Amino acid sequence: MKILLLGPDGQVGWELRRALAPLSQLHCLGRQSADGALCGDLSQPEALVESVRSLRPDIVVNAAAHTAVDKAEGEPDLARAINALSPGRLAEVMADLGGWLVHYSTDYVFDGSGQAPRDETAATGPLNTYGRTKLEGEERIRAAGGRHLILRTSWVHAARGGNFARTMLRLAAEREQLTVIDDQIGAPTGADLLADIAAHAIRLAVKDSSVSGTYHAVAAGEVSWCGYARHVLAWARQHGVALKAGPDAVAPTLTSNYPTPAARPLNSRLDTGKLRQTFGLTLPPWQTGVDRMLAEALSIR
Repeated sequence: MKILLLGPDGQVGWELRRALAPLSQLHCLGRQSADGALCGDLSQPEALVESVRSLRPDIVVNAAAHTAVDKAEGEPDLARAINALSPGRLAEVMADLGGWLVHYSTDYVFDGSGQAPRDETAATGPLNTYGRTKLEGEERIRAAGGRHLILRTSWVHAARGGNFARTMLRLAAEREQLTVIDDQIGAPTGADLLADIAAHAIRLAVKDSSVSGTYHAVAAGEVSWCGYARHVLAWARQHGVALKAGPDAVAPTLTSNYPTPAARPLNSRLDTGKLRQTFGLTLPPWQTGVDRMLAEALSIR
């Protein structure tokens, strides 16, 4: 069995290198192979498909995406090529090859209304270009008719690269007061957890094709960005990180007070019951993943 990983250098892709390696022969393809012969660039759908055909993998795991939410508003064609057209073409070629496509999607396919967690059958209604292109990608994958796993997630973090927690630590070291949005609710989810979920799902999927479908994959629990920031600063202070602003100095505010080019969903709660039941998984609380990420990012043991 051969697995092709696209986007191997991103936050989730980097963790997938670890999680997928024990499963099978793993081929990692960035935007271009070292010799220039293969293209893994999702902005070039046809070149990408030709490379996949030449490699003939049994499974493609796509960890690449256009995730710059505000920037996507100004470059919708590029966002659509990466988030919709290429995933659709990947699904078509993998259907032809009789293989699997594993693809990550997002809570942004929903409109963020209400308070209840959404399951996989809930009506979609994206608010921005990023969400619309990711939803189109899902629809194209399903329309291709092949075997696939679409994992919708939210608020991804990793020790590698920039993230919300790092930003809060930087600002708290510079300022005595922070103001953070308190009316967007979701579950911070580690890239390492997403990679491990994919690996577990793939192990079952290759034995049972009936699990093909869409799943919600986030850590357990929920929190606002404000609560998330307070948790990060409390952890940092407990571990001796020098801060001017502690958790009590984080003031809540509304999304409407911080307009951005792309509208954000207020309710990013996702129901993970289908994932847990189908694959026999227990999802850890979001605090566990954030604490582990902070310890790794700051090299605190």
